[in-house]
Amino acid sequence: MAEKTTEDTQLWIGTVLQDASGLQDSLFSSESDNSLYFTYSGQSNTLEVRDLTYQVDMASQVPWFEQLAQFKIPWRSHSSQDKCDLGIRNLSFKVRSGQMLAIIGSSGCGRASLLDVITGRSHGGKMKSGQIWINGQPSTPQLMRKCVAHVRQHDQLLPNLTVRETLAFVAQMRLPRTFSQAQRDKRVEDVIAELRLRQCANTRVGNTYVRGVSGGERRRVSIGVQLLWNPGILILDEPTSGLDSFTAHNLVRTLSRLAKGNRLVLISLHQPRSDIFRLFDLVLLMTSGTPIYLGAAQHMVQYFTSIGHPCPRYSNPADFYVDLTSIDRRSKEQEVATMEKAQSLAALFLEKVRGFDDFLWKAEAKECGTDSYAVSQTLTQDPDCRTAAERPGILQQFTTLIRRQISNDFRDLPTLLIHGAEACLMSFIIGFIYYGHGPKQVSFMDTSALLFMIGALVPFNVILDVVSKCHSERSMLYHELEDGLYTAGPYFFAKILGELPEHCAYVIIYGMPIYWLTNLRPVAELFLLHFMLVWLVVFCSRTMALAASAMLPTFHMSSFCCNALYNSFYLTSGFMINLNNLWIVPAWISKVSFLRWCFAGLMQIQFNGHPYTFQLGNLTFSVDGDRMVTAMDLNSHPLYAVYLIVIGISCGFLLLYYLSLKFIKQKSVQDW
Repeated sequence: MAEKTTEDTQLWIGTVLQDASGLQDSLFSSESDNSLYFTYSGQSNTLEVRDLTYQVDMASQVPWFEQLAQFKIPWRSHSSQDKCDLGIRNLSFKVRSGQMLAIIGSSGCGRASLLDVITGRSHGGKMKSGQIWINGQPSTPQLMRKCVAHVRQHDQLLPNLTVRETLAFVAQMRLPRTFSQAQRDKRVEDVIAELRLRQCANTRVGNTYVRGVSGGERRRVSIGVQLLWNPGILILDEPTSGLDSFTAHNLVRTLSRLAKGNRLVLISLHQPRSDIFRLFDLVLLMTSGTPIYLGAAQHMVQYFTSIGHPCPRYSNPADFYVDLTSIDRRSKEQEVATMEKAQSLAALFLEKVRGFDDFLWKAEAKECGTDSYAVSQTLTQDPDCRTAAERPGILQQFTTLIRRQISNDFRDLPTLLIHGAEACLMSFIIGFIYYGHGPKQVSFMDTSALLFMIGALVPFNVILDVVSKCHSERSMLYHELEDGLYTAGPYFFAKILGELPEHCAYVIIYGMPIYWLTNLRPVAELFLLHFMLVWLVVFCSRTMALAASAMLPTFHMSSFCCNALYNSFYLTSGFMINLNNLWIVPAWISKVSFLRWCFAGLMQIQFNGHPYTFQLGNLTFSVDGDRMVTAMDLNSHPLYAVYLIVIGISCGFLLLYYLSLKFIKQKSVQDW
């Protein structure tokens, strides 16, 4: 039986040697060019984890708003110590430049916790012991940003920009000031060549709703965004998630090539298929936060065979050994048995690597051959971004962000057409209701209802659109702020000013036809005052939606908040009920209701200084318009004060939006 096991092991190793010759890669990979276009030109890097023990607070993983929905008090639920679990136990390893370490294991093995600790994103957890060292120095947030690039599991890219434009905008913000435009363009082209994106460089990135590049190409663009500043350490969280096996193989092959370019690559995977497994230099197999094996991928079968667990012939070692070390929780007895087996394997491994400086298990057999990578003649020799001058300043960040904002928004032609058609349709529907009266004057109440509808209908549609767009970009904003790509200030001004062209076009399409179709006072000065007030109130509603989207974690909470505020402002605007008849609480709400001030301003523009005639039976009366507006308590402030109040309310929402961007982390809903 022992002879049979030895024969199977030798057969598997021989198969690895044959596959490593490149035969299988030539059959199952679309990449025939192994040249390195873009290598890391700095000093070699080392990532070391020493005796790491990390505790996960399970209660903190539940968002506070979900705890409220379960009738739990958030701050009391965090104080429970029995809800804490050790995510990582006594983990140590050391990786150097030129190596690709793959962290594999079943769900709940501690892969995500390990990446969180290394990248400094240990939200909801606490390091009980151990340290992370980068190049011989204890890891700090500043050192992390300087040396480590983190590619998240989910792609966060603007869908309407092309691949080249996406990388070019990031290059403007990420590369040092000392880089000329020619150097930035060359860096973008080198990254495109290195990631094999030439064939789709001018294709939109796309997303679930916008047709663009394929999933694998989109994942490479996410890697390229981080690769632009030429990091020495590249960490990727589940890079093959959601990809088919062929695309996943080509992606990992790209990462292997990047590691050969003097980089340290660290990736987490679930269960890679066999041809992907052979691309790894080192493998860390974990279960329940403890290492079961850490060493060369090509020696993994030999190690487990030596301890009595040979891999069956024609089986994928990654699948077999992940299943071997997984915890079976279908019953209490099976969970205890599999847990004891995993703990014994972990203790055995720690005993075998005790005394080794890099904590790697080493086999006596000769190393298998590896792929050869030719260095292209176009190899980049630009200075390392880490030692170069500072990144672009606030002004350049702002100009780049506003160009990116406008480019992405105006490429979304279907959305723009829908918004334009919506504004035009509303304008013509309202206009045709009041059209056709000729010289006959519309009644005072009908005209008041018209002015109220003009100021109250459009802002509601704008609010829903802004909230939806902000939450779709929220996760990308959080990651870019976390990476230090820019600060909150430039993004704030770029967001506000970048949407002004669309905002102006929307108000023009809505406001101009409705004014002339409804036969309002045909005076150019009054029309301009009317249009400016509608423009301001729609802008105010936009700022309210921005503030709510930045403050609240989910789309539904932001929509609910905006709807509640809007309905409160709607009911206290002075049309539903006279402002004199409001009791103290709604009276105070009406003071900050931009709909109230819009209605008051529109009424003053239309009626003040203009006598209004109406007929009662055979009698015709002429009443000063000012008196009628005063009777509705809409003349309490002069017209210029109305404009100033609406501007002040807008500035208040803008300040709230900026403070939310500055002090509230704009995480996606699943990260709260």
